[in-house]
Order: sequence, then structure tokens, then C-alpha cells
Amino acid sequence: MINYSRKGFQTSSAPQIKRVAVIGGGITGLAAAYRLRELAAAREFPLEVQLLERSARCGGALETIRRDGFVIETGADSFLSEKPAAADLARRLGIADELIPTREIYRKTYVVHDGRLVEIPAGFSLLAPAHLGPVFRSSLFSPLGKLRIALEPYIAARTSLDDESLDSFVTRRLGREVLDRVAQALAGGIYTADPRRLSMSATMPRFVEMERRHGSVVKGMRAAANARATNSDTSGARWSLFQSFKNGMATLPETLAARLGASIRKGAEVISMSREANNWRLALASGDSIDADAVICAAPAYAAARIVATIAPTAAKILAEISYASAATVNLTFRESDFDGPPRAFGFVVPAIERRRIIAGSFSSFKFEGRAPAGAILARAFVGGEMSREMMSLSDDEMVAAVRDEFRTLLGVSAVPGFAEVRRWPDSMPQYEVGHLSRVAQIETSVAEIPAFAIAGAAYRGVGIPDCIKSGEAAANATFAKLSPQK
Repeated sequence: MINYSRKGFQTSSAPQIKRVAVIGGGITGLAAAYRLRELAAAREFPLEVQLLERSARCGGALETIRRDGFVIETGADSFLSEKPAAADLARRLGIADELIPTREIYRKTYVVHDGRLVEIPAGFSLLAPAHLGPVFRSSLFSPLGKLRIALEPYIAARTSLDDESLDSFVTRRLGREVLDRVAQALAGGIYTADPRRLSMSATMPRFVEMERRHGSVVKGMRAAANARATNSDTSGARWSLFQSFKNGMATLPETLAARLGASIRKGAEVISMSREANNWRLALASGDSIDADAVICAAPAYAAARIVATIAPTAAKILAEISYASAATVNLTFRESDFDGPPRAFGFVVPAIERRRIIAGSFSSFKFEGRAPAGAILARAFVGGEMSREMMSLSDDEMVAAVRDEFRTLLGVSAVPGFAEVRRWPDSMPQYEVGHLSRVAQIETSVAEIPAFAIAGAAYRGVGIPDCIKSGEAAANATFAKLSPQK
């Protein structure tokens, strides 16, 4: 049995036991803590794990509200299935049967152009098309814009290996219209970032590689599409690119938290660390302290910077340079009759040049089964981000009013929503600015010199849920290898 005291973990019967503290109870920290428990059980290694979460709940931005038959996501509503870490974790937890795909019949995405919704051309992925036919038939681009896209395969490839911004890459390869009308909005929906500062090599390396390998992004997209067609399973439909859980994304952190049980300590904010007699001592904001043989820090970069400031000032300085943007989600419920023919699609994105007050909108009840009762529509809007910081100063009521105004203009729905749920995520989106991977490499080099310490999280090598899980599990694997005897 674990006995928590001012000095931290103590056991009366197994003094040789190893103790690991995981800082941060988001999906990264939960995955790290659970992986440590898995490894210890498999090796029958005596290990205590304590996860320290500063707030009253675990899961970070994975939070689901279940109300009146609605399954409402206040943060991420899905994860990318092409990255296996999330689905693999669900399998190991025994909840893989709760995974659901997107509803492919509604697999369309729109972009706002000149104040109306225009479907993004088929085969257009983030910033480039696989085929030019749908682009030429689309009303999204001007004749000159279409010509500029068609010329992309004939533009010489960049030879420099230096990092480049999204703004620079897209305008150089495909022209200003693609950036302003599509790429900025789609990237904004993922990273809530300024395209003039967003790193291509850190966020969209596959497009950089396409230019290097094929000399053209359009050629690279076409080759990738052909490869997918060749390798596809002809015996059945391809599994959805995005997946979620029947009862919402919170299923994953809730299951992890239940398995970890008493290993989780909430309301425990770590403010600093010190090294004493080959052990770590973590000081909490409450005045308590915790001792551990090893530490995994899965807190945001700015919090990690404060925690390691005295023991690794170089790492702390670089960690503090990673900036964050704030965002909010506004979920609204409607009746189907409130809409005059709603666009039956996953959602829409809003380019900054449209000067609107939301950055994207989605229809949760079209995207996934079981998100709303029969006859109802669950919609949500994304607000804020790096390009719309001023929106975060609004009150909840003002934010709901702004979203309703945009929905009225763009979707033609003026009815009062059944109810609204606003959730703010301050300083939640790490900004992968140009040179990000170089900064991360410096952080990792500096952290590697700290004994029995690891960092993990969205701030480093991927913001998606599978990326965070992979990061947390990698930190757990490395930490366990250092603690356990090698055979």
C-alpha cells in the first residue's frame, strides 16, 4: 500500500521499490503513467507511479459532455487513424470495440468564400490537389488562380534544407490564392496558427518531402493517391481516416484514469524540482513535496520551463520560447427544422481574409453516429487562435452571440439554440514556429543530461492525440529502461 506523506512516496514493506512521478494529467501524462504500469506488470518489477495533475480533472482538452441525448465534445472530437498509437492504446485498454468511424456519406468539407460556403475540391488535401480536374471545376479559385496551380509541376524545387513557413511554401509552390482561400484556413483549424510563422518541416513534412522527391507537390499528391489506390483493400470499405468513441473522446482519458486509480493526485501543481541524494524532490504549490527516483514532465512547455528552471536553465530558456495560442469551442444544439437545408457535411473552415469571428464550424451529428437525438443537430464553432486573439476577451454570452451571428449569415439558421456549451482552452495550442524542430532538438539534448528525467507532450513533435500518446509512451519506455535491471 502507498502512503503519501510530506516527503512523498513511502512504503513500509518494500524499501527497494522504484518511484516515478508523472507531471501533468492530460492524455500525454495519462498514457505515460499507464505505460509505466504496463511495463512494471509485464516484468514483475516493483514500481510505484504517481500522476500529479494541477487541476480537479484529468484528460486536458479531451472532455465530453453527455446531456439530453447529446454527446458534446468540448475539445478534440476525433483522432487520425493513420497514426496507430491511439487505436493501439484503446486495444490494450480493452475499449477498441467502442471505436467508431466517421459517417462517410457526409465526408465533405466546405470553405467560406465571399461570404458563402463552397465545397473544397475533391482530392484537395490541406494545401494541394491530387488532380486538377476538380480544381478547374471549382468556383473557389479565379481563372488566374487555377492557372497558377496548374503551373506548379513546372516550378523548380527548392534546394535549401532550411525550414520554411507555410506562407512561404504555399505561395512559392501554388500561389497566393491557395494560401488565402484554403491552406491558411485548413492549417488554422489544426494549429490555430499564423501561416507566416508556422513551420512546414514541423507540421507538414510530407509536403516538403514531396517537393524534394518529386520536384512538385501536385505530382507527389498524385503519386500518393495512386499508391493508396494500389494498396487499398478491395474486399471492403477503407476504414475512416478519423475515429472517435461511441460515448465521446473522453472515453479514453476516463478509462486511463480509472485504471490508474489512486495513482492520480489531483490539485497537485508542481512548481519546482531539486536533486537530493540521487533522488528528485518535487515542490508543490500547496507546500508539500514529493520524492521520486525518476520524473516524466508532461506539462505544457511554459510550465516545464518553470519547473526545470533551477536544474536546467538552458532547457528552461528554450522551453519558454515555445509560444501558445488560446482557443474556445462553442457547441449549439438545434432542431433539423431550424435549418433551411443544412449542408450535410463534416463542417467548414473560415479563411482569415473573410474577416469573420469564427475560424471553423462543424456538424458533430453528421460527422459521427449517435451525437444527437433523432431530429436534432449538434453543431459547434471554433473561436480564437493566433489570428483571432481578440475573441478570447469576450464573455461566454458574447461569444455565443457572435457564433449565432455567423451561423445566421453562413448557414441561414436564426433559431434560438436548445442550449449552448462554451469551453475555453487558454494557452492550449503550442505554436510550431519556423525553426521548431531545431529548438526541440536543443531541448532534447539538454534534457538528456538531466538524470532520470524525461519530457513529453504536444509542444514537441506533434499536437494530435496519437502524437501525444506516442510521446508519453516513449518517455515511459525510456524511463523504465533506466530504472529496471537489464537482462
